[in-house]
Amino acid sequence: MGTRDTKKSIAVVIPCYRVRDHVLDVISSIGPEVSQIICVDDACPDRSGDFIESEVADPRVKVLRHEQNKGVGGAVLTGYQAAIDSGATVIVKLDGDGQMDPGLVPKFVEPVLSGEADYTKGNRFFNPSDVKSMPFVRLFGNAAVSFLSKISSGYWTIFDPTNGFTAIHADVARHLPLDAVAKRYFFESDMLFHLGGLRASVKDIPMTAKYGDEESGLSIPKIIGPFLGKYAGNFVKRIFLNYLIRDFNVGSVELLAGLAMFLFGSFFGVAKWVENMEAGTLASAGTVMLAGLPVMVGLQLLIGFLNYDIANTPSSPIHRLLK
Repeated sequence: MGTRDTKKSIAVVIPCYRVRDHVLDVISSIGPEVSQIICVDDACPDRSGDFIESEVADPRVKVLRHEQNKGVGGAVLTGYQAAIDSGATVIVKLDGDGQMDPGLVPKFVEPVLSGEADYTKGNRFFNPSDVKSMPFVRLFGNAAVSFLSKISSGYWTIFDPTNGFTAIHADVARHLPLDAVAKRYFFESDMLFHLGGLRASVKDIPMTAKYGDEESGLSIPKIIGPFLGKYAGNFVKRIFLNYLIRDFNVGSVELLAGLAMFLFGSFFGVAKWVENMEAGTLASAGTVMLAGLPVMVGLQLLIGFLNYDIANTPSSPIHRLLK
């Protein structure tokens, strides 16, 4: 990261919505490795864009504005497009509320520039000392959201999916269906789903969040319910794409056969149980076996599919192939 060309290739996108108390410190803390800082005023009632333009003399700073609020995801995607159009190689997303350390930008960018990953994201739960200071509700909520994200995206080794400190190779961002990515709080999780559709490589970067007097608009316990349907929808689309459309492999056979046997055994067993209850008789050993055996075999096949899916997690960077 020490060459002049590399410095020119890094862009930082900062979505700005009610961040006047912290955004100037964030901007001033961004190091010289970054060539452009794109601040997106997301129809901020505090007029963050005007405030930044009046207070910041850094020539790297460019302010973009939304006439209507599009949410954090919408602001980031606007910044992504501007960075792509300007020829950036790596695009970093950094919040303006002061909870993310701009000094970590090189740490997020390095795996992308070195060809180790296409996308990096922060993980606030890597350090045990940081985890101890977090409320149990937040820990439990993030664990639940992370598990749902693993299932829906196929990135089984990634944790802390709602973390917004990220870096992406511009060639990968260019191939994302930006119009289809969720624009509000589901943005980070939906990004992982769409990256999985490209088979992009994703890497967690350990970090420590800095919590001050700022209020987060994201409550993990409150989002689990609304996000559940979105995760389920993405899971179905991922499985359909990866195991029926894009490829048909051993995992596909295990999934289809396992589902068929499990559902047959379950429905047959329930039907016979109701029939015997109404007749006041006990099911024969043959009936029990006919119901139980498909369920057990089906479960084994579904577990085999799960193992196949975990092993099928994208691991090879694709940005060099996309140039």
